[in-house]
Amino acid sequence: MTETSSLVGRLLLAMPGIGDPRFEQAVILVCAHDTDHAMGIRLNEAAEDLPLGLLFERLGVEGRPVDPAQAVLAGGPVEQERGFVLHTDDHFDRNASLAVGGGLAITATREVLKAMTDPMTAPRRSVLALGYAGWGEGQLEDELRENVWLTAEAHDDILFDQDHDTKWVRALARIGVDAAHLSGQMGRA
Repeated sequence: MTETSSLVGRLLLAMPGIGDPRFEQAVILVCAHDTDHAMGIRLNEAAEDLPLGLLFERLGVEGRPVDPAQAVLAGGPVEQERGFVLHTDDHFDRNASLAVGGGLAITATREVLKAMTDPMTAPRRSVLALGYAGWGEGQLEDELRENVWLTAEAHDDILFDQDHDTKWVRALARIGVDAAHLSGQMGRA
């Protein structure tokens, strides 16, 4: 894989008929992608009844997040007990943050949670996800060849807004695809 073929910082948009109910209408930001693996965070499924303030309280994080009512995301089926904060790179810990490109980073430490409680240190935009989506060697490339995913540029509204129910349709519309015209039938020419 060449550096230009990496999907880091791009969105994956699930096609109808993906065949895995965990990813129906999924919008996933690819955070890591190389020849060995790929990792992403689902952006359009909220963890059930778990606002950020309640999670901080359960974790014993001192202080309240800047937006305690913000939904925590169900980031994917892998390591669902582990938290990942996707955020703007105005907050970046060179020892703990992974640059995702496009002014974004991902961090999985208690320090980023603490930073989120202070408007002076909080990232400009952020969202916390529990778990992630992962692919083994060549798996994502195979799925792309099988037309399981469309790819798209990431935009702040898709990344960070709380209107999770419409993100898939809106992300498709940004690439000129009307979700109502998509079919779950797949084929090859």
